[in-house]
Amino acid sequence: MSEPAEAFYLPRGDGRYEPTRATESPWDADSQHGGPPTALLGHLLDSAAGPDMRLARISADFLGAIPRRGFRVEVAPVRPGRRIALFEARMVFDGRPAVVARAWAIATGPTPPATGRQARPPALPGPEQDTVLGLTDWGYGEAVEWRYTRGGHGENSGEADVWTRVRIPLIEGEKLTALARTLVVADSANGLSAALPAEEWLFIPPSMTTTLARFPEADWVHMSCRSHLSADGLGVSHATLCDPDGYLGEVSQPLLVRGR
Repeated sequence: MSEPAEAFYLPRGDGRYEPTRATESPWDADSQHGGPPTALLGHLLDSAAGPDMRLARISADFLGAIPRRGFRVEVAPVRPGRRIALFEARMVFDGRPAVVARAWAIATGPTPPATGRQARPPALPGPEQDTVLGLTDWGYGEAVEWRYTRGGHGENSGEADVWTRVRIPLIEGEKLTALARTLVVADSANGLSAALPAEEWLFIPPSMTTTLARFPEADWVHMSCRSHLSADGLGVSHATLCDPDGYLGEVSQPLLVRGR
């Protein structure tokens, strides 16, 4: 395994960014994996919401392959509000958007007297559980540590549980945020829980939605992933997110399922 890039994105000023090899998609070396673009747009949307609000849900729509070259980002409010607000961000290449993300931000407040049912993830395995073959021989895969607690890469069982840790910053020169470390890996639910061999089948999500009860407190995020395929070439992948302290949120992806 080679060393990953120093960051997923290099800032070029005036809302412009340059993607590094760490964004490389497994489907096409000239395209970006959906995780880093979602994380970048989510990071900028959360910043636009301000310090007294927190991003609670983000939906990213991928309007086609995301080129692995320079782009600019546009961020704008859709529905301003003091307690609940909706924002939109676009990743634009040559005047055309490739990713459009919308996020609901909710004002933070006092701690409620109950928290609901709490999920408890399995213990973090040791480094001997790191997966190398398949997940770490391309840009995005190298930028994340993967430690399975159930299933494994290439098993094609339709389910997998895995601890993830993002190894590099989202933006060069900036500390990786808790939100970014979650969104970088969220769009991997379909690949981690593949029900069919990727060498023979495509199972591509045109969209991804992540809903978060809170941001992680630690570097490691656990994903409990499942994929369900229908008889007419569609499917759904979803994941429950946790950190060592418990439940974080949910991921959902619709899937296009086709033979290569």
